[in-house]
Amino acid sequence: MTCQYSSSAACMHGTFVASILAAKRSSGAPAICPDCTLLVRPIFPESDSNSREMPTATPEALAEAILDAIRGGASVLNLSVSVAEPSLAGYSQLEQALNYAASRDVVVIVAAGNQGAIGNSALTSHPWAIPVVACDDAGRPLPDSNLSASIGKNGLTAPGMNIPVLGADATLSRMSGTSASAPFVAGTAALLRSLFPRATASAVKLALTQTRAGERRSLVPRLLDASAAYQVLAAAA
Repeated sequence: MTCQYSSSAACMHGTFVASILAAKRSSGAPAICPDCTLLVRPIFPESDSNSREMPTATPEALAEAILDAIRGGASVLNLSVSVAEPSLAGYSQLEQALNYAASRDVVVIVAAGNQGAIGNSALTSHPWAIPVVACDDAGRPLPDSNLSASIGKNGLTAPGMNIPVLGADATLSRMSGTSASAPFVAGTAALLRSLFPRATASAVKLALTQTRAGERRSLVPRLLDASAAYQVLAAAA
């Protein structure tokens, strides 16, 4: 990624997430789908500050970015983003953008958040989104990952502890949290869509989560199982 300030939190966060998706397999941080085409739509303000706090986007800015990405041809959205608490108008814009994603057959993956809270955000509460919780190497949710009934029903758990990532200068680093786990699901969705181009976003979403309405009652979502999702779509092809 090209950044104005390579040391800014916005640049580092975006570059780390992009490397999980598309870094070369031969690198120190082998990616999920290195041959996928990335469409990058910046939403975080950049500064030359050395602050390492997670950058936050307004719901209005995120809604506009979602629309731009879809109009640009994206078939899978990875939203590793923290959203400021929306106003009624901001929540409405974000809801409409996610509704638009559903109408345009776009899979939407969202980071569940790292506040260690029980509850939903404007992103994780939307029925079309697949919220992602971060887990350790044993598959246990990280203590900071947000959980809720809708996250447990509609979401997935994916690796999110000490994930190898590359910075803007190709320096190897480590990243933890739901922003790191979301690309595992988004990359899997992108690979599935490339293997099964006739599969709808709904079919890919169902294959990934393996959950129909009312089937699951837990705060913790099931673990990502790419092989099982592949088998579901292959059987339907």
